[in-house]
Amino acid sequence: MTKFRKLIFLLVLTGSINAFAQTTLPVPVNLQATYTKGTRTLSGAAGKNYWQNSASYTIKVNFDPQSRNLNGTVAIDYTNNSPNPLTQINFKLYPNLFKNGSVRDMPVKPEDITDGVHIQQLSVNHQNQDASQWQIDGTEMTVKVPLVGPKQSIHFDITYSYTLNKTSHIRTGQVDTGAFFIAYFFPRIAVYDDIDGWNQHHYTGTQEFYNDFCHFNAEITVPGNYEVWATGNLKNAAEVYQDKIVKRLTDASLSDKITDIINPGDLKAGDITQNKTANTWKFEADSVTDLAFATSNHYIWKSTSLVVDATTGRRTRVDAVFNPAHKDYFEVINYARKTVEAMSYQFPKWPYPYPHETVFDGLDQMEYPMMVNDNPEEKAEDGIELTDHEIFHSMFPFYMGVNETKYAWMDEGWATIGEWVISPIIDPEITDYYAISTYESVAGKEDDLPITTLSTQTDGVTYMINSYPKPALGYLYARDMLGNDLFIKALHNYIAQWHGKHPMPLDFFNCMNTASGVNLNWFWKSWFFDQGVPDQAISNVTFVKNQYTITVANIGTKPVPVDLTVYYNDGSTQQIHHSIAAWQDGNKTFVTHLAAKRPIQKIVLGNGYDADVNKANNVWVAK
Repeated sequence: MTKFRKLIFLLVLTGSINAFAQTTLPVPVNLQATYTKGTRTLSGAAGKNYWQNSASYTIKVNFDPQSRNLNGTVAIDYTNNSPNPLTQINFKLYPNLFKNGSVRDMPVKPEDITDGVHIQQLSVNHQNQDASQWQIDGTEMTVKVPLVGPKQSIHFDITYSYTLNKTSHIRTGQVDTGAFFIAYFFPRIAVYDDIDGWNQHHYTGTQEFYNDFCHFNAEITVPGNYEVWATGNLKNAAEVYQDKIVKRLTDASLSDKITDIINPGDLKAGDITQNKTANTWKFEADSVTDLAFATSNHYIWKSTSLVVDATTGRRTRVDAVFNPAHKDYFEVINYARKTVEAMSYQFPKWPYPYPHETVFDGLDQMEYPMMVNDNPEEKAEDGIELTDHEIFHSMFPFYMGVNETKYAWMDEGWATIGEWVISPIIDPEITDYYAISTYESVAGKEDDLPITTLSTQTDGVTYMINSYPKPALGYLYARDMLGNDLFIKALHNYIAQWHGKHPMPLDFFNCMNTASGVNLNWFWKSWFFDQGVPDQAISNVTFVKNQYTITVANIGTKPVPVDLTVYYNDGSTQQIHHSIAAWQDGNKTFVTHLAAKRPIQKIVLGNGYDADVNKANNVWVAK
């Protein structure tokens, strides 16, 4: 390629030869390579050469609640769809977060430190392997294999065991003596993608997960008086439940009303499961990134369902499974149902993609495909915000397959705006400004890095504000600037192009630009890529010929919308709003006019979603 052609390519790549705007987005060389390889495109869509690897898992495990020992087998058929031959396969052993000697950034109590995942046997293509063929380092395991060429598959059989954590509940573990939420419980193959090759980031507790879309069949054996809830569809309800429970479950799957599938009377009578020493629960899930399960011997279960796709009539079942001693949890079924409904018809206005969503009463605030592990909350407001936030993750990251490990803002930011939008739908009395004040307290300081800083390079408050409030504000401002209908159109383009795949940040930005027909690079760059401080002020107010002229100054370097509340002497108020587009030309002042209908008492700049580090200069008082 000539130097001239290289220059033209880079100009096109970064969008600099665009008639609408000259702003370019930074493109790291490893992301530039995806365009030259044809795996991704400048429009934001996957390229003609896009690929991703996949696997089919057959998991058979036994869990003993007394010892917390989990043991079993996993059989994996892994297909290499990449253009590259593979001579090793990388695995994730997530329970090794609790292994003695593992690096972690969350505290683990001494009693929860274990020997980690014990691999008792591993075979490749039905040939037993000597332990010298695999190496374990923390949560990473590398296995030497015969060459797996493009479009070829390889088969693994692994026998393994580990002890579930009891007290240090980090997204998984014992809830009480008869309840457990069990996630990341099987050896799984890491993602091999077109950007980085193998995902070799250790799981240390803060950064979350990145997994391929796979097919799962799971058989989970527990003592006979325990029930199991999991990702996917229960395939053998009649084999594990009494007939009355099966009927209630069937009824709930077809009804809008709330059904008590397991009630306190059932717990007392002990006639819920089949009368066996142990029962094996069989679940199947397709095109999901993970499988988690929960089990209890004393939880009740409320269930309902609703039509999530008006075109096809497809229904989703919504479950709340909880300790009846937690009285606040009796309302969670309503919060969860309303969340699924709002997601399907209001925001993001995409039919809920999964057959069920189960909210389990646990000790964390964490999402999994079709499952949520949520602690009880004393205040209804907190329960609503927690429930809708975690369920919103069903779209991001699970339906979209984003790399949470590197780009936490691509999932947590969406769950945060989902929480902001949906909580007032559930309860109009709620005004949710989650974490905005935290961002304002840090903005411009050393801890305040660009949103697109890799999540693997941040922790503490930096990780928090870059994952939650800052990107959520960015999405909110873009929605306001485009208008809800155009924003939803652009967002749907992104979802349609990338659900079931692995989008990178530029795919999102380019999809939004393409579908909206608006080049938003000036905004994406200023809010997501650049450092800066949000700080606006009312710099001047003049009154001439019955008209007020209000000048707002952008003192900082992060633009935010212009919101003015005018307070009149008679007690009435008036709102003036201009989207963040008021600053798209790089101007440092913005002027708006107000016809004087009656005497003004004062004018206040900003609202709860307009981040501002100094609000002292946001008020003008009439003299």
